[in-house]
Amino acid sequence: MEANIEQRCVDCESGKISYFLTRKPVKNVNLRVKSDGSVLVSANNSVTTEFVDAFIKQKQAYISSALTKFEEKRKLMREVPKRYVSGENYTLLGKNLRLKVEEAKEETVHTDGVYIFLRVKDKNNFHHKEIMMDRWLKEYQMIIFKELVDEKYALFQKYNVPYPELRVRYMTSRWGSCQPKRGIITLNSQLIKVPRNCIEYVVLHEFAHYIHPNHSRQFWDFVSVMMPDWKERKKELEKSI
Repeated sequence: MEANIEQRCVDCESGKISYFLTRKPVKNVNLRVKSDGSVLVSANNSVTTEFVDAFIKQKQAYISSALTKFEEKRKLMREVPKRYVSGENYTLLGKNLRLKVEEAKEETVHTDGVYIFLRVKDKNNFHHKEIMMDRWLKEYQMIIFKELVDEKYALFQKYNVPYPELRVRYMTSRWGSCQPKRGIITLNSQLIKVPRNCIEYVVLHEFAHYIHPNHSRQFWDFVSVMMPDWKERKKELEKSI
């Protein structure tokens, strides 16, 4: 751990709160609760640790509430294991779709926007159904995500942004990430569950990091120019999962 970061623990009415204190040349004491459960505080060197501990106690209700919300969100993301039988629900692009399992000579998976049809030779072969659905969902994710990357890339070509390598993986604490120097944009596989306009926001957000690599005021001003309603989309995204 870096020398300017200290882990501290405070006894509060709601229980012990552990936090990371980072010393930075900032004017105010800043508090941030991350979705992975970590509590981050930044303060300049003139602020005593006693003052920061008292600040944490003062904010304990807010911290506890934020941690509870993140834990509830994580529980929702832990899905009940699928059995791959007719009637099961899948959430795709903000819509609940029902699975229909049918016996057929030709094995396929497709959706009409209301149902997902899983056609297999043996309806009782759980492992085979699992493989087919897993493969189809990954292909579906990539098709949708690539469409949106292509759409948003058209807006960034004039800034000489290179076309990125798209990667998809499960992430617990972020919706996407960008590595401008390596030309990589990574999207959270869980995004396939949220409405399309929310995914558009995440994709544009990551593209914007090619222009502004941090979350500075300039970054958010730029995002606002490119997508004036990004705040509404972000709120919808946070409510979706």
